[in-house]
Amino acid sequence: MGKVIAIDGPAASGKSTVAKRVAAALDDALYVDSGAVYRGITWAALERGVDVHDADAVEAMLGELDVRFFSRDGAAGFSIDGIEPGTAIRTQAVNNAVSPVAVIPAVRVQVVKWLREMASLGTLVMEGRDIGTAVFPNTPHKFYLDASAEERIRRRHREMAADSAIDEDEVGTSLRRRDKIDSSRKMDPLQVAPGATRIDSTAMGIDDVVNTILSAVSEDV
Repeated sequence: MGKVIAIDGPAASGKSTVAKRVAAALDDALYVDSGAVYRGITWAALERGVDVHDADAVEAMLGELDVRFFSRDGAAGFSIDGIEPGTAIRTQAVNNAVSPVAVIPAVRVQVVKWLREMASLGTLVMEGRDIGTAVFPNTPHKFYLDASAEERIRRRHREMAADSAIDEDEVGTSLRRRDKIDSSRKMDPLQVAPGATRIDSTAMGIDDVVNTILSAVSEDV
């Protein structure tokens, strides 16, 4: 089983970019987007016509899925029933349906199990919202990335504006709604894991954040 570097934080805190850069800087480390697994389940539900608001139906579907994990190009990926969903998990339909799926207790329990199984692939740099609290609470390498709400809204707006015209106020409303969902979730809410290093990236560049994490783990990884 490989080592795990857990990187948690709210939306638009820079988790994905930082985690990818950290993984690329470490020998044989794999980047893992834990949220992609929840999206994969959501995609599978939509493909099968399962009502994502029906927890019992989604749970029943979980028991039928054949999920396999693999490493490719420095990242961990997965297939469901022999199909790699790829960009299909990023569609608007999945975006709209993933929240009710992700809060189902049975889904969270299964995803935690699957994410732990990924450790057999080698050293992982895993980003998400409950990696240091629920998935790998015993890893000594836990980080919590944060930034002011204003900065996170600006970042998300820049990211989304590259693809389509969108109002910054609309982005802010969506981000604050996601923050509320994440922090108030009954099971595994977003919080700073015990022993985690908190990094406020509001006034930091990506390189500074990446180097801070690499410096902290360099002696053991």
